[in-house]
Amino acid sequence: MRKLYHLLACAGLVVVGACGGDGPSEPTPPPTNPPTDTFPITGQAVPGMASFDALIPALMKRWNVPGAAVAVVRDGRLVFARGYGYADVTEKEKVQPDALFRIASISKPITAAAILKLVEEGRLALDDAAFPLRPDLTPPPGATVDPRLNSITIRQLLHHAGGWDRNVSFDPMFRSTTAAQIMGVPAPASAETVVRYMMGQPLDFEPGSRYAYSNFGYAVLGRVIEGITGESYETFVKREILAPAGVTRMRLGRTLLADRAPGEVRYYDTNYAESVFPGGGTVPMAYGGFYLEAMDSHGGWIASTVDLLRFVTAVDGLPTRPDVLSAMSVQQMVAPPPPPLFMDSPWYYAMGWQVRPVEGNWWHTGSLPGTTTLLVRTGSGLAWAILMNSRSSGPMVGDVDQTMWQAVQQVGSWPSHDLFSQFP
Repeated sequence: MRKLYHLLACAGLVVVGACGGDGPSEPTPPPTNPPTDTFPITGQAVPGMASFDALIPALMKRWNVPGAAVAVVRDGRLVFARGYGYADVTEKEKVQPDALFRIASISKPITAAAILKLVEEGRLALDDAAFPLRPDLTPPPGATVDPRLNSITIRQLLHHAGGWDRNVSFDPMFRSTTAAQIMGVPAPASAETVVRYMMGQPLDFEPGSRYAYSNFGYAVLGRVIEGITGESYETFVKREILAPAGVTRMRLGRTLLADRAPGEVRYYDTNYAESVFPGGGTVPMAYGGFYLEAMDSHGGWIASTVDLLRFVTAVDGLPTRPDVLSAMSVQQMVAPPPPPLFMDSPWYYAMGWQVRPVEGNWWHTGSLPGTTTLLVRTGSGLAWAILMNSRSSGPMVGDVDQTMWQAVQQVGSWPSHDLFSQFP
């Protein structure tokens, strides 16, 4: 198997989740036998898979990560689930194998699955124009609306080809205070408020003409789901996608530390910012530097590694576990986007997944202040997830990815057990 790290590097373009970030460069090879005494490990030790217990603590030490969770599936069976380090450093609370973490942009495959479920049910078409489906969302009074706005399709939003480029203009999902001010509503701005604010902004390029990673595009998809179903995004996704996959603990996360969910880790980030909440003062970026509630459909879920693997094995098109989508929907989900997107590229962004078709690998990363995540499904029957409660600048994502591939490739023998039943 070719390392995902290498396919990212050769593509020359890396999508790293909800807050952007740096692409990978060659990381320092991990030591053969790193110390683990400062990193408590929870969960069942698995004979033949000791490579994870050596390499993950070393990775955490390199990037000063307090806590992480890792899980691995082989042929639909959960064969490995362990927690590393601390969920709360001050309280010496250990990360449990099924601890909840913010998953950041791994939320996008979940949103894509929900959209495809609506398409499957005949309630939506991929080439429907998105904004006319929410006539209740109106632009700022007196704003000049880009005439191309109402032509943007569901398909283009799924492929990040809607016309917004955060490198040309900005990412509105991190301009909560500005959006609220323009719309004349209390801060922080809801997802609906951000959408209305952006309806008064010009597009950065012709919809469908190129790829530009867009958190905002997936925020719009969340509002489409609500408009079609008449219920909240979270309610629909939990009932139609997560529950059939056996996932019961996933929920949308909250911004403030005081609203930390039971079983959720604490997030660590060295940066500070003015709070998105009026009068909040200067706060850690992870707890008020952005408004997580508005990021629901592009970066707002919290989950365990175990539940992420329940999800991925329920949409992977393999016969090992029942899928929540039809075979046609799964095929659409990972099919190449229409030209001119990713022509002559060894990988592409499909619908909620990055795909390298030669190996049959799908993946998505996630990144927020205090959060680094990776979810991988290979074409050889393997899948894994790693969730971490910190983020560093530099080539961290590439190192995380390469370390996981190294750990997998060093497995001495694959167990025959299935640990899914051990986790509710």
